Amino acid sequence: MHTKLPRVYYFINKFDKNNINKLNKNIALIYRNYNKNVDKSLIIQIKKYCKLKKRKFFLSNNFKLAFKLGLDGVYLPSFNNDLKHINFPKKKNFFIIGSAHNNKEIKRKELQKVDLIFIASLFNKKKTYLGLNKFKLLTKLTKKKIIALGGINKNNLKKINLLSVYGYSGINLFNK
Repeated sequence: MHTKLPRVYYFINKFDKNNINKLNKNIALIYRNYNKNVDKSLIIQIKKYCKLKKRKFFLSNNFKLAFKLGLDGVYLPSFNNDLKHINFPKKKNFFIIGSAHNNKEIKRKELQKVDLIFIASLFNKKKTYLGLNKFKLLTKLTKKKIIALGGINKNNLKKINLLSVYGYSGINLFNK
């Protein structure tokens, strides 16, 4: 079937080798920068680096480019409702992962045939804040593997063990 999906994901919006080198090699990278157009040469540079370091690399919100460049997969944010990628032939070891904040978005990610779903926001008290109880309820609405997202830090990382999740992801958790 597939190569095993990583359990830990780190969202980046710039390529900082020094910070990435400090990470465990089992942590996958997701490049997302919604403030500017995707720089294809930068994505190729990150891909080569990740291949050299044996690290999984996903591109956010650009299925065609991730597929064309032979990346490990694509990350579909909660606002991406597109289903066009379903018409592409499924490549072995190319993963589709996506995020959701509620039941409707979880069902949309299932229609998009994602391999796992990031559910947010677990701890980050913003508009999409769920908390532990609502988070647990949402995880029961799908049979897909779940990644916890949102406000995860060293202080609340142990609480992740209380949840039936496949893994976790973050931004600030990995920033040194």
